[in-house]
Amino acid sequence: MTQPRPTVTRFAPSPTGYLHLGHAFSALFTAQHSDGKFLLRIEDIDTSRCKPAFEAAIFEDLAWLGLEWEQPVRRQSEHFDEYARALKQLEDQGVLYPCFCSRRDIRAEIKKSGVAPHGPPAVTIHGPPAVTIHGPPAGEEGPLYPGTCRRLTDDDRKRRRDAGDAFALRLDSKKAMQTTGPLRWTDAEQGDIDASMEKLGDVVLARKETPASYHLAVTMDDHLQGVTLVTRGEDLFQSTHVHRVVQALLGFDTPEYHHHRLLTGDDGRRFAKRNQSLTIRSLRDAGKTPAEVRVLAGFGDES
Repeated sequence: MTQPRPTVTRFAPSPTGYLHLGHAFSALFTAQHSDGKFLLRIEDIDTSRCKPAFEAAIFEDLAWLGLEWEQPVRRQSEHFDEYARALKQLEDQGVLYPCFCSRRDIRAEIKKSGVAPHGPPAVTIHGPPAVTIHGPPAGEEGPLYPGTCRRLTDDDRKRRRDAGDAFALRLDSKKAMQTTGPLRWTDAEQGDIDASMEKLGDVVLARKETPASYHLAVTMDDHLQGVTLVTRGEDLFQSTHVHRVVQALLGFDTPEYHHHRLLTGDDGRRFAKRNQSLTIRSLRDAGKTPAEVRVLAGFGDES
């Protein structure tokens, strides 16, 4: 009889600030769902904002909470060459194009067109009961790109690149979906989901100052690290559509997903790194024990 493969999970914070209660919830949730390996990954692709002191604090805070993880820890900043090879593979498939638009250009183009940016699409869930899940409010992930540079000729693109114009590499979502055909992915709470890029637009996979976007880096990392279950906040639910398409284009494994609820404060707003009073470090300094912080994060028994 074939033995079921062990569940490999990962917690992947960015070292741009101190971990807060929401991070504690996510890390504990992820560790709880692992029966194989619990991985810690440092998502430091944005080297301008990531600081060694915050990375050191991540290790300290998680160990203080009682978590243990596999070694070595993967740091995205050490794997730019791997992301570059993946981008080259996508370019060879003809599903990437250079975009020379600034964010201001994009806003101006949208305003000129008279079309308001749309939020991510509703998602159809398969299996009883039928449920419709709606994405974040319009504009939460930025204005939907109108495809301005998709219409440039190859000569125009070459001329501008040769001239040294700054550009991002965007995924041609329509061409990508035509290449992959229909796709699905599975969420532990919502069931089977039809992948759709229709209202997510042509997402950025790399910029000059950032050699790989979140979408490309995490998808590749999860594949290379053998992650079988991706646990993350429900605010990233829509991003999984992009990741499923990138997986299909690059021949990557498709893990299962579990998008968990977001921990919120008394005001109903989710915790953020600006909530200094609720960082794990500040709670520890205030005399809280690891057990008490786990309870505050929704884990453990107050008694």
